[in-house]
Amino acid sequence: MARWNSCNILHVAPDAKRLWQFDAKGGGFALGREQRVPHAEKLPKKGVAKNWASLWQPKLNVAWLPAENVFLRVVELPASSFEETLSMVELQLEKLSPIPVTQIVWTLHVLGTHTAPPKGDAIPESLQTVIVVIAARNLVEEFLGKLETQGYLADRLEVPMLDQLTAVNPAEDSVHVFPTSLAGQNAALVAWWTGGALRNLSFITLPATGDRAGELKNQIAHIAWAGELEGWLTASAKWQLIADPVNATEWENVLRTALGEPVQVTAPLPPAELAARTAKRATAAGKSNLLPEEFTTRYHQQFVDRLWLRGLFYALVAYGVFLVCYFSAVAWAGVKTSKVEAQVAGLGGSYTNTLQLKARYGVLKERAQLKYAALNCWQVVADVLPQGISLQRFSFNDGKKLSLSGTCTPDQLDLIGGQNGFYDSIRYMKFKGEPMFNNNPTGNDAYFYRQAGNVVTWGFAVELLHTETETP
Repeated sequence: MARWNSCNILHVAPDAKRLWQFDAKGGGFALGREQRVPHAEKLPKKGVAKNWASLWQPKLNVAWLPAENVFLRVVELPASSFEETLSMVELQLEKLSPIPVTQIVWTLHVLGTHTAPPKGDAIPESLQTVIVVIAARNLVEEFLGKLETQGYLADRLEVPMLDQLTAVNPAEDSVHVFPTSLAGQNAALVAWWTGGALRNLSFITLPATGDRAGELKNQIAHIAWAGELEGWLTASAKWQLIADPVNATEWENVLRTALGEPVQVTAPLPPAELAARTAKRATAAGKSNLLPEEFTTRYHQQFVDRLWLRGLFYALVAYGVFLVCYFSAVAWAGVKTSKVEAQVAGLGGSYTNTLQLKARYGVLKERAQLKYAALNCWQVVADVLPQGISLQRFSFNDGKKLSLSGTCTPDQLDLIGGQNGFYDSIRYMKFKGEPMFNNNPTGNDAYFYRQAGNVVTWGFAVELLHTETETP
């Protein structure tokens, strides 16, 4: 029972369809909803159809097979396992079935066990009472076809009379009469209990006119004679009528007249409680039931195909939604890009003018820096040039190289190239605390002099370390 999450019980009554929906709770089934659906309307698809949720919340659909479509037989067999009982019943099917076994579907229900009276010195045998349910295959297929048109795919076909019988637990020999309708005819199921076990199940009909009590008496007499011949009816039994108030009024009078003895009247199980018993029995039962195997296979395949188709449909819907979102995002990005491009096009002229102004500003700034650097160099040279030294050439090349040359007398050479002379003063000159020139010139930039008579020609070059020298 633990594997089932819910169970539906469908009863196709003469006046309408009745559907009970049960939920598995506390080791049993609790009624969740009860519906009465007119024959002209279809069953609610949401309650009976299976979907993806049925994979992890299994649902069992059960339908009550009409009483007029079944035959009930009672047999006693040695107590054994269910599989062995199936085999024993199968060996007796030709004797039990009123129609050829190739044209029937059947199942069984073990009602209980009892101990047979000992025979001589033999050990008392443990027997089980088995109710064999037989139905014509063509009638079952026709019934399932009607259910399919209502969208109800049954997992099991059950007979509610079995649950009504299990509710009866007689303490003494008795006969129970259960009024029912067989194809519109007033009938009843008669269950004979003797020796603490169910011995026989038979249907009797109540004529609409004529000597109703006499006809009913003849039918009961035939069943009693058969029981005496088979040996299970050895004493009189009390009669009990299991019927609702409407049927009880009619059947009680006729039975009393036919039997000539009192009849005890008992209320039957309410339909909802009977459906709950069917749900509990169906979910606990094995694979054997009245539903043909080919219908079980076809219904399962339809369920799988329906899941695949729905999964594919939802996947296509999700893909379509993704495509819509993607192309919407692309279109929105295109609109934003067009706006940005329009803004860029509008700013193109001002952007070009800005670049030109920036380039001009750069040139002017560089020229100003070179001008200030040249002026700073000129000021430095003017400050440290020794008196009497002739400066003939002052050049400032590429904005970073200062070249100086001039003449002096031989006795003035130390003022130019000596320690702390003019050359050293220029090389180690600082401006705002930072060295102004590279103090290690090489090659042609190094200090040199040439003497021609009393005239000495000297020269050197130094490189500015910072061309961005500001004005002092």
